[in-house]
Amino acid sequence: MSNVDWDSKTVIGQKAKAPKVTRNTNELNEARRTGAVVATEKKISGGSNKAYQGTDHQRIVKLDRENEVAPPAKVAPSVGRAMQAARMEMKLSQKDVAQKINEKPSVLQDYEAGKAVPNPQILAKLERVLAVKLRGNDIGKKLETK
Repeated sequence: MSNVDWDSKTVIGQKAKAPKVTRNTNELNEARRTGAVVATEKKISGGSNKAYQGTDHQRIVKLDRENEVAPPAKVAPSVGRAMQAARMEMKLSQKDVAQKINEKPSVLQDYEAGKAVPNPQILAKLERVLAVKLRGNDIGKKLETK
């Protein structure tokens, strides 16, 4: 106990100084003069109109559009006309045909309008019910019924 220095102070748990954020150039210059560590960050869109993206954004969007995959092909209009003609010949409504192939009437409407993406299974069901060729060559040709 004779080695104890009673005049010195030991500080336990002193808080570290938090970094100060300043937007004032005077405080920034003062910190540089004193030798403090100074880091500056520029905000990407700070103080600008966020709705206006600038010309760089337009170039990037244009590049993205060029690399996009083309949308899937729709049913050819000749398929829709052949379906409609066969359906009218059999005196069936869209609802009746849709019920026979276990699909919604809206699916049949899309096929007849040429808005649907072709599904081979649905086309096969339609060919069977309407007895008309809807895939490949000679679309609209009558199929032999058994």
